Amino acid sequence: MMEQSDKHRLMSHTTTVAVRVNGGIILGTESQATMGYLVASDTAPKILQITDHTAMTISGSVADAQQLVNSVRAIAQLEALEKGRELSVKAISRLTSSILFRNRMFPLIAMLIVGGVDDEGGHIYMLDPLGSMLEEEEFTATGSGSVVAYGVLEDEYRKDMSIDEGKQLVMRSVNAARKRDIASGGSIQIAVADSKGVEISRESI
Repeated sequence: MMEQSDKHRLMSHTTTVAVRVNGGIILGTESQATMGYLVASDTAPKILQITDHTAMTISGSVADAQQLVNSVRAIAQLEALEKGRELSVKAISRLTSSILFRNRMFPLIAMLIVGGVDDEGGHIYMLDPLGSMLEEEEFTATGSGSVVAYGVLEDEYRKDMSIDEGKQLVMRSVNAARKRDIASGGSIQIAVADSKGVEISRESI
């Protein structure tokens, strides 16, 4: 059985970032997956699309995060069919929070950022393994490289940034974490969520 301290180490081994910009939300992360001190993969997908206009960054246990994302996607699709419209970013986040809270006695080891655009504009929510849900007004970061990423975000973020400027900022913040945090590495993954939908790509810097 995994010790509690091992769970916390596993949960923190990554860097994920989200920023709000004019016209949308930018999500970013690196692609390294670790098993203790072993780099298991440098191409692990850590940004997953939930709906047409919402995506989620994942960190922690890959199995827990993947099962959670699959459950949220399936429920969101059923709800959209019943209601005749896509769920809002807040509704997706509340659904995710409820699943995490219901499993609090045997927590899903996952730290998540939900970002997307709906009729009310762009939204960023951060969720912890017990289901706590916080909306971030400007930007957020999670994982072992988050301290480094926050340094870049705090210094360079502006509320009037364009989507392209936001992408560059997210890439710089994740890249800084890759250089200083041994648990962060691989390529940079970026998701742009705007009124047109979600576009996920791998970037070089």
